[in-house]
Amino acid sequence: MVRSNKPSAIGLGESIPQPTVDIKDNILNASLPTGESIVVHLYGATVTSWKTNGQEQLFLSQKAHLDGFKPIRGGIPLVFPVFGPPPQNHATSSLPQHGFARNSNWEFLGKSSSESAENPGEIAVKLDFGLSHTMLSEEFRKAWPYEFGLVYSVTLTRSALETALEVRNEGQQNFEFQVLMHTYLNIEDISNIRIQGLESKTYVDKTSNASSHTEESPAVAVTGETDRVYQGLDPATPIVVSSDEKPIFSVTRESLTDVVVWNPWIEKAKGMADFGPDEAYKNMICVEAGSVAAWQTLEAGDSWVGGQSIKSRL
Repeated sequence: MVRSNKPSAIGLGESIPQPTVDIKDNILNASLPTGESIVVHLYGATVTSWKTNGQEQLFLSQKAHLDGFKPIRGGIPLVFPVFGPPPQNHATSSLPQHGFARNSNWEFLGKSSSESAENPGEIAVKLDFGLSHTMLSEEFRKAWPYEFGLVYSVTLTRSALETALEVRNEGQQNFEFQVLMHTYLNIEDISNIRIQGLESKTYVDKTSNASSHTEESPAVAVTGETDRVYQGLDPATPIVVSSDEKPIFSVTRESLTDVVVWNPWIEKAKGMADFGPDEAYKNMICVEAGSVAAWQTLEAGDSWVGGQSIKSRL
């Protein structure tokens, strides 16, 4: 894979401390001079840690598989080219649930540093990861035989974590896809959490036979197993996660008009072998930016970009 619009070296002053990036055993660690840091596994290009002010902002199951053989439970797994169980009689029908992006080994394409336009003197570090059809396992290539290229960019700033996916159709056939950034946010107590920015929006409740509803609450509470797909949102309007009426996360998006809100609650948590401890459902909430209510069609030679920006401890 080759990065499009690959950034050239940026002339940051020598007096300005620089971000550090190192890779070992297919795991990247990156940190800013101000202390913010991220960890990304090349398996799935999965962000497994994001720390600000010494605090972990992402939830990672204590039983998560980190050996590169199963998707990682926690962090930000990347869903592509299908969300959930693949539908019958579709091009994705032979793929596993949530597709192959989170189940494949990506390559590290490089890093770049820049100075924030919003906050001069504030440094950001951007990491690019690539996956193409030639890198897939034989099983996945047979199941989804399209020629594609993915470039996944993870950008750490002092105030935010940004993730963006570029999808390229490098073949002669059009293909359809869905994409989702399955973000697990780390929280202290689910009973104190409220989610704002969803009022009056239509959602599909996957815990209730995929029935459709309209959200009536300006501040959604999670009081049991929750699996909702909110549709047709304005990407520029933030989804705000608050605790005790104080905002702790804000998620804005680009080209991602759907948001999944998920928490397994106690019984489902107990039934997942890679979720632990059982009571950890109290310490996580998934707010997942995506395009999953319908299919994106990408014509031969075209590309598509979507992403999210998460701000924490506002």
